[in-house]
Amino acid sequence: MKLIVKAAAVGLAVLALGACNKHTAAADNVVANTDAVADNIVAAADNKADNITAAASNKADAVRAAGENKAAVIDNMAKSGNTSTATTNTTTTTTKKK
Repeated sequence: MKLIVKAAAVGLAVLALGACNKHTAAADNVVANTDAVADNIVAAADNKADNITAAASNKADAVRAAGENKAAVIDNMAKSGNTSTATTNTTTTTTKKK
């Protein structure tokens, strides 16, 4: 998506450059405004992608931390000799082939 938006912005810029010195001042103003809009679209896409990446990274870090915490609990139970509850939370899933 980000690449498509950038390609569209580049396309608009190329069209604007190709039209240099062929417009009235009012038309040049329209081109400048559309360039600004295209730049804003690209910036918004970049920001959204950055936010999605940051959120995914934060979620992954939380999952890793939860796994480390669970492992620490299991290790502590094993050290204290209480291994019975450490294995009761496991789930086995089997899939039968048809």
